[in-house]
Amino acid sequence: MRVKNRLYWIATFIAVVLDQLTKYWVVQSIKYWQVENISDARTGFTIARRTLPLIQNVFHLTYVTNTGAGLGKLPGTVDWLRWVSLAVSLALIAWALFGPALQLWEQLGYGFILGGAMGNGIDRFVLRYVVDFFDFRLINFYIFNVADIFISVGLGCLLLDWYLHTRKTSTRRL
Repeated sequence: MRVKNRLYWIATFIAVVLDQLTKYWVVQSIKYWQVENISDARTGFTIARRTLPLIQNVFHLTYVTNTGAGLGKLPGTVDWLRWVSLAVSLALIAWALFGPALQLWEQLGYGFILGGAMGNGIDRFVLRYVVDFFDFRLINFYIFNVADIFISVGLGCLLLDWYLHTRKTSTRRL
């Protein structure tokens, strides 16, 4: 039996497994990381958090719990975001099962997006927050995780597919 959209399912599996394994490793190892105190500009309170500098003041692994959406937006909205994650995941699963056979970059793109949504969705349902830990301090970026990377890479794959598809169809018209 031939499985439709095989790369889609492989990409999804890889994304979910890598995301959950890295989060498990972070949670198990944070007790060995150094404690740093930071001031929260919104509340004025000092917060203690665990961090592991890989390149001092450039790239750290910093354990944070995110009760909101991506990039720290909408804090405290985990209750409805878990249902959004579930709905997106179910829609992407249904589309892969019942929709058309997808091209290479579409399979990878949608598979990575589904894997990322499922990885963060698992956190939202089980923990009631998402574990984030990649901390690029050089550019003062939001702290994020592997699921977020897969979602971004998935979007990049879909943009590449769109570009290749529009380029191919516009070349045919000439």
